[in-house]
Amino acid sequence: MAPNLSQNSSVHPTAARRPHAITVRSENTLYTDDHITAKFFNRGAEVDGANGQFNITPTVQLMMIGVGGNNGTTLCATILANRHNIIWHTKAGVQQPNYIGSLLRASTVRIGTEPVFGKEVHVPVSDVLPMVYPNDLVLGGWDISGVPMDKAMERAQVLGYDLQRQVAPHMALLGKPLPSIYYPDFIAANQEARADNVIPETDKAAHLEHSRANIKKFKKDNELDRTVVFWIANTERYSDIIPGVNDTADNLLASIKSSHSEVSPSTLFAVAAILEGEPFVNGAPQNTFVPGAIELAERHHSFIGGDDLKSGQTKLKSVLAEFLVNASIEPLSIASYNHLGNNDGHNLSAERQFRSKEVSKSTVVHDMVDTNRLLYKAPEIGPKGAPVGKGEHPTTLSDSKRAIDEYYSEIFCGGRSIINIFNETPSSPHPSSWILTILTELLTRVQYRKVTPNAADQKEFAPLYSAFSLLSCILKAPLVKPCTEVVNRQRNALEGFLKACIGLEGSSDLLLETRIW
Repeated sequence: MAPNLSQNSSVHPTAARRPHAITVRSENTLYTDDHITAKFFNRGAEVDGANGQFNITPTVQLMMIGVGGNNGTTLCATILANRHNIIWHTKAGVQQPNYIGSLLRASTVRIGTEPVFGKEVHVPVSDVLPMVYPNDLVLGGWDISGVPMDKAMERAQVLGYDLQRQVAPHMALLGKPLPSIYYPDFIAANQEARADNVIPETDKAAHLEHSRANIKKFKKDNELDRTVVFWIANTERYSDIIPGVNDTADNLLASIKSSHSEVSPSTLFAVAAILEGEPFVNGAPQNTFVPGAIELAERHHSFIGGDDLKSGQTKLKSVLAEFLVNASIEPLSIASYNHLGNNDGHNLSAERQFRSKEVSKSTVVHDMVDTNRLLYKAPEIGPKGAPVGKGEHPTTLSDSKRAIDEYYSEIFCGGRSIINIFNETPSSPHPSSWILTILTELLTRVQYRKVTPNAADQKEFAPLYSAFSLLSCILKAPLVKPCTEVVNRQRNALEGFLKACIGLEGSSDLLLETRIW
């Protein structure tokens, strides 16, 4: 009998529960039991080794639409593996659960320099501000397939056998997904066989109220401070934007009441979350946030974020395109091709659903182009070529995603550079969904006000704008405030924002102290 390796084993550093590690000692930063209030100035900081400790632990539920799919089951299983410190065998040896790949748990930020020797001090991103510990997330959600969560994990064929064997009893406790909304016109016809767990009838107003009731009940039953509703289900086709139907908040609500055919399931779930005052994140490429949905979020001061998780080919494309442009190399064309073996790939094999993915990926490099109009003369929008080529759906690949990219660029005096990249990555074992959940919950707690010289004119603290553009670094097509630029290079912006919340300056590579006497 194999030994129980879960006993007396250490916890991976990325998965360890840590007390909040940073306390800023400054007249500009005030800590209370409920808040951190900071005045932000653009200046440096010195760091000593004192062990500051500041704990706030809100209780948060992640309610996923599509929880029974590859992404949902893998996310639940890996969080449960970390929660119970399950150690499993692979062909390469013993594997410890961890959160490698997480921007929050396995990435660091520079907060200043050590005053004696000038050595830079870096801390985990999750230690900058009080954030939810991923192991504490309450998990649940909806799915059009009623297969219990342990069997759905087995069906996904993502995780290794020994991990599945050990985590299956914990997955079984999650039970079956809640019945979900199913409108066949919005996803591929090949998904019909899975749709055995749907909310009955076609009354969209009733579906809206049903979804709102689910959110209320889960929040009450689990005594939660916050519920984040997250779409990780199949890619839908694009919704047509029709005046009088979904162009304003009132028109959208009226269209739901009349069960208009152009109201998608994802938009219905978004409206349910907005009306319940809970944040909604769209992890797929379709246009869930039609103009009416955005206006409704603004009206209710609710929070929304999206679109389309960035985990593989597109993340590499964002980084490489930025590198080439910053190196004064002009990409003339970027040709891409990918194929995927899981059910997401099966759904995307339909033309209308693939079109949503194509549109989502099409603007990934545009903001890089806008930074250098020496290379790209206006009104050029960037490199030519399809942003992504439609591949086949080879089921033998299971959850593996394979991509081929060619970057064809101009260099000095008419020279040409060609970079070819073959990229293979699992599609589902990526922490994007819970990273965005934790960041979303954190941003709902941030408030600001502009300091005025006259105290009598001082306004009260207010929440951030409804569209959380700070989630952009993990999304292909970032949702931003109307009339503002889409920027995909958001890692530094997020880091700077988190540090500003505790009164520290943003990232700087000036390192002036190393360059002067």
